[in-house]
Amino acid sequence: MSDLSLPEGFPLAAREAARRHCTSLEDAVGRFRRDHLDRIARWGARLAVVLPAGGRLLAAGNGGSAAQAQHLTAELVGRYRRERPAYSAISLHAETSSLTAIGNDYGFDQVYARQVAAHGRPGDVLLLLSTSGRSGNLIAAAAAARSCGMRVWALTGPAPNPLAEAAHEALCVDAPATATVQEAHLVAVHVLCECFDAAVEAGPARRTGGAVGAFEPAAVRRRMS
Repeated sequence: MSDLSLPEGFPLAAREAARRHCTSLEDAVGRFRRDHLDRIARWGARLAVVLPAGGRLLAAGNGGSAAQAQHLTAELVGRYRRERPAYSAISLHAETSSLTAIGNDYGFDQVYARQVAAHGRPGDVLLLLSTSGRSGNLIAAAAAARSCGMRVWALTGPAPNPLAEAAHEALCVDAPATATVQEAHLVAVHVLCECFDAAVEAGPARRTGGAVGAFEPAAVRRRMS
């Protein structure tokens, strides 16, 4: 097979595109590390209270964000780094028969809200991922979760956006490109798993007592250094 001929200057243009992409991601992760570690640590510590007590995490997104929601739930039902018990975590988009039936009967904006109403219980957590923060089905899911007593967290792109406002708490990634936001969200997913595992290992006294505030930032920064 002969070599494909490339336009003059193509390798240089491709390398420059790659450099810009990596620089954008480095900047976004740097801002994440500076601005959001305490929040993601609190989320991990909170899940370490909810899930071992029999609570549940529901997660949802659209497109690439749906894949990342499923990545998170797989880490919790399976394992992240070390062997530990399985915990209840469900990606709502993965239930294809329910998703398509609800979309057909109630409209696409209700595909997640209807499932939240079915599966969510007071004290459970709903995590919603959206690069734009403007997905109608996720905003509707946030409203349904609040109405049934769930805690709502959002991973979004730049603030302000409607999903961040609909959630109890939001981690908004300040990046100009959708791809960069998604990649930073993957970092957030992995750091959340790190924090969850660390909080579970720390034991109930530290998760629920006064030491939590001291534990959270240190645990995260050790893993991000």
